[in-house]
Amino acid sequence: MISELQIKAGCRNETTFLKHSYFTRPFKLADVSEKGATVLHLVMMSASPGILDGDDYEITVELAEGTHVHLYTQSYQRIFNMQKGAKQQIRIDMGAGSSFCYLPHPSVPHEQSVFEGYNRINLGMDCRLIWGEIITCGRKLSGEVFRCRLFQSITEVYREEKLLFKDVTVLQPQQIPADVTGQWEQYTHQAALYWHDESRDMTAMADIINDLLSHEKDIAGGVSQTASGALLLRILGQGGEQLYNIFKMVARLAEEERML
Repeated sequence: MISELQIKAGCRNETTFLKHSYFTRPFKLADVSEKGATVLHLVMMSASPGILDGDDYEITVELAEGTHVHLYTQSYQRIFNMQKGAKQQIRIDMGAGSSFCYLPHPSVPHEQSVFEGYNRINLGMDCRLIWGEIITCGRKLSGEVFRCRLFQSITEVYREEKLLFKDVTVLQPQQIPADVTGQWEQYTHQAALYWHDESRDMTAMADIINDLLSHEKDIAGGVSQTASGALLLRILGQGGEQLYNIFKMVARLAEEERML
């Protein structure tokens, strides 16, 4: 089933508002912005228990110049047992001076699931972006660890058609076991967060994040700087909730540092 979600944000008197939205089953969209807030807070909801065999999700977000949007998910994204597989495409178009924060709940690929995701983000000038992704081993508490057939996620960030960043994650346990040296080893969850903000001293921000990580238990992680000056945070851990909470701490840091 092809499902669509479209979001367009506009700006009026320095306040971001939902200019247009369109969605088909199973998507729903909720505006949870506080009264008087200048930032638009949206929750992407689904009436489905998760991604099913044959699903094809197409999500587009268009931010006008000077708009500021936080997009949240409703819950963990379960990817069910499949014969053929499912796909998801997300496209974000950001106008000049806009900011976007997207930190979804962890994805949970079930046994025999097949999922291919592609994310394309087009940045305007002076944009600020936080983009996160957390992948779990599956239903860990049920003993289902690394039994998906394929989980693939590709994220590309462009500005004026120039590629600034590309990240490819492939989890294919039957071909390459995840628990071997050089892969996930003893960990069962992986998180990646991309932070782009050319108005900040990102080297100093990297030091702050590394200090934040040093206080967390049972994880391995670090921060690197891309060629364009953005930060990439990678973490391996044992629980999705811990990694998600770290993401939220980084997002709060960005807010304190005048990002969003």
